[in-house]
Amino acid sequence: MSTVYDVKAEPLIQAVAEKLEDDFEAPDWTNYAKTGAKKDRPPEQDNWYHIRSAAILRRVYTDGPVGVSRLRTVFGGRTNQGHNPHHHSKASGKVIRTALQNLEEAGLVEEKEGEGRAITEKGQALLDETASSL
Repeated sequence: MSTVYDVKAEPLIQAVAEKLEDDFEAPDWTNYAKTGAKKDRPPEQDNWYHIRSAAILRRVYTDGPVGVSRLRTVFGGRTNQGHNPHHHSKASGKVIRTALQNLEEAGLVEEKEGEGRAITEKGQALLDETASSL
């Protein structure tokens, strides 16, 4: 049986995002929100919120208990500073926080006291089943 570690990340995230669309709906503000201060525009994909939620779920699975701050660092990137050297910029905390809350309501992630969010058995089963189907 394949696990998350045995398959490529992008096809797994796309397949899990399609399954997450049945579990919860994206908030209304996702039509206008950017994914970070470094971005100029919001994402063009219609289901970008579910894709980000699936990527967060995969990251919680692989990295163990993680918090919002570490996920902001992981999903951040280079910021354009014109002629000045590029620096790292963190991703939007609101997007990550609400995605984690939606994943908690769906029963895929649980909060560990003082450690961050960790994957549940249901979340691990969802990711492993999707990985083995790929």
